[in-house]
Amino acid sequence: MTSIADLAPGERVILISRVVDAPRDLVFEAFTNPKHLTRFWGPKGFDCTDCKVDLRVGGTFSIMMRGPDGNSYPAMGVYEDVTPPEQIVYSGTANEGHPCGGGIPPRSTVTMRFTEEGAKKTKIVVHSLLQTAADKEAAIAGGFSIGWSDSIDRLADFLASRTS
Repeated sequence: MTSIADLAPGERVILISRVVDAPRDLVFEAFTNPKHLTRFWGPKGFDCTDCKVDLRVGGTFSIMMRGPDGNSYPAMGVYEDVTPPEQIVYSGTANEGHPCGGGIPPRSTVTMRFTEEGAKKTKIVVHSLLQTAADKEAAIAGGFSIGWSDSIDRLADFLASRTS
C-alpha cells in the first residue's frame, strides 16, 4: 500500500486535505455507501440523481450529478484499492468532455486517505495524480478544487446531522 507521505505534490498533482468532525469509520462509510454519497457529492447547487458502487478492487462506481444549469455531469471510476477504513484508490474514467469530469478528472488516479485525528475527528487527504501538468491546470480551471471543497463542506454538514 502506498502511503500519502510517498505521494508528494508536483506539477501533475492536486492535493486537498481537511479535518471533519466525525469518526473515521463513518467518514469511510459516507464515501462508499451510495445512499450517503448522493447526499454530499458535488459542488453546492448540484444534486446527485443516480449512484452505483461496486466496492471492491476492480469494481466500478458511477455518480450522476445535475448542475444548476440543468446539465448532467457523470463521475465514473474503477477501484484500484479499498482498505477499510483507511484508504480508497480509484482511476477516473470520467466524461472526456469536461476537464473536471464531475469531480474525477479523466485519466487520473485519486488516492483518498482517512486518518483519525483526536477524538472523533478524521483527516481526509485527497491526492489526485493527473497525466500531465496541462490536465492538472484544466481540472483546476474546470472547478475541481472548488467542487471538492464544496463536497467536503456538504459532507461535514451531513455527518454532523448523523452524529448529533
